[in-house]
Amino acid sequence: MLSALSWIGAQGRYCLIAGLCLGLLAPGLAEVIRPWIGTLVALLLLVTGIRIGARQAFGERRDLWPTLVRIAAFQTVLPLIVIAAFALAGLSHFPLAIAVSLMLAAPSLTGAPNFAIMMGLDPAPGMRLLVMGTALFPLTALPVFLILDPAGGGVISGITLSLGLLLAILTSVGVGFAIRHLVPRLAETQMQGALDGCAALLLAIVVVGLMSAIGPLLRNDPLVLLLWLLAALAINFGLVVVTLRLFNRARLAMAVPTAIYAGNRNIALFLIVLPDEIAAPLMIFVGCYQIPMYLTPFLLARLKMPGIEPTA
Repeated sequence: MLSALSWIGAQGRYCLIAGLCLGLLAPGLAEVIRPWIGTLVALLLLVTGIRIGARQAFGERRDLWPTLVRIAAFQTVLPLIVIAAFALAGLSHFPLAIAVSLMLAAPSLTGAPNFAIMMGLDPAPGMRLLVMGTALFPLTALPVFLILDPAGGGVISGITLSLGLLLAILTSVGVGFAIRHLVPRLAETQMQGALDGCAALLLAIVVVGLMSAIGPLLRNDPLVLLLWLLAALAINFGLVVVTLRLFNRARLAMAVPTAIYAGNRNIALFLIVLPDEIAAPLMIFVGCYQIPMYLTPFLLARLKMPGIEPTA
């Protein structure tokens, strides 16, 4: 069993592709999985917490400031700049503009540390960006909520969503850290490989549920789906590649984890509070965005740039 899971972990990137294909080809299964996405994500965080451990995840005190600067830049400054650009262009009311603005205000994708693992890189910086970005989400997203008010319920609804998410993530990760501390054997190489396999399987299952809106649109209006997909690809890959190049050119640390974080955000969080007329097109964007997100490990692994070589 452990060997099988380790093999799946080693093939993790291909497991993500399998999940994408299944989400496209089996819309019925996607609808069945969709209500369980929250539980599956919490389980993924638990597995990732066990895999990394608290000491590695939080790092040294010197790691705190660079992480906070990145979170402020990517979760507050960047979305405000984009919102202002959309407003100046007269595009603020378009569903894509709303979707992109909310996506940029969201914290890191919960699977981001696992993407680093699949590339043979240290997942700890990605975990710091995930946990701290989510912890600060009620604060960093306030300016965006005040301007957009996507749920129509003011700032309170956004704060309630953020705090609920924070509690879920801290609980899942905290339990994972505790299990890792109580069972030292989980730090062994074979167990680490098995945990990577579990995480890859969970990521593949989650993406099937997130693509529940894609299958029907593919059959009914493939041209509209293509336009949404092209926008998602351009936004995600653009953020990832530009961030990686800028950080490498400036010789800044955490280039790859920051690039993964920049383009891969947990926009699905907003679906809980948005009214139906906004959530419907947003769900299409969420589904399309899964494709470039789950292709991120492939993209980065093929970029011949400093910082992508696997750790020893």
